[in-house]
Amino acid sequence: MKTMKPTKPIHNPLICAIDTTDIDEASRLIDTLHSHIGAVKLGLEFFTANGATGVRQLEHHKIPVFLDLKFHDIPNTVARAIRATAGINTFMMTVHTSGGRAMLQAAIDASMEVSIITGKARPLIIGVTVLTCLDQADLAMTGVTDNINDQVLRLADLAQSCRLDGVVCSPYEITSLRKHCGADFNLVVPGIRPAGSSKDDQKRTMTPAEAVKKGATHLVIGRPLTQAKDPKASAKAILDSL
Repeated sequence: MKTMKPTKPIHNPLICAIDTTDIDEASRLIDTLHSHIGAVKLGLEFFTANGATGVRQLEHHKIPVFLDLKFHDIPNTVARAIRATAGINTFMMTVHTSGGRAMLQAAIDASMEVSIITGKARPLIIGVTVLTCLDQADLAMTGVTDNINDQVLRLADLAQSCRLDGVVCSPYEITSLRKHCGADFNLVVPGIRPAGSSKDDQKRTMTPAEAVKKGATHLVIGRPLTQAKDPKASAKAILDSL
């Protein structure tokens, strides 16, 4: 199969998580923040309510979209899901690395097929390792007795061997992953909280400046921006801190 180039990396590392089902609210947030962020993340909440049509309704903002649906199913189903969504205005998508080698390879192959058909750069396919809402005790409850860092490295190895473009990780795995996976591997980092802000449901957090210094390529920030009294000023303050 002919290999198509992935989408070019965005220059601004800030990705605002638009966690709403309301298209008008999402549009207003993008209008407010677009000059200070590099992309927006639309997740399961938004996509379940609005589908591909809802994503396309935001295309006029001309801002890159990170479609964070975390696909995890049998290889054929994930491949079909990638084909169905990779043609939307998305520069990056997620799959669970715990889905295994066959599923991950099916995902990357499907993204390339879409690229060949559409003539557009394929979206980056990013593997989710261990969710940032989980800590060591939570992981043990799922039957994983290794420490979180070892589990993340194991899953990142699998993702990289399957030609994925990077992984989602917590801030505390950035240093080890950057050393282990090299300079060209994308590290997409949620759990980013500016100094003084609430951690909400995230258990492993770090400030934006610390994460970038350690080697994060993309910072996913939600409520500290979307629920701020002045979202634009908050985004600008984060950029200034970098």
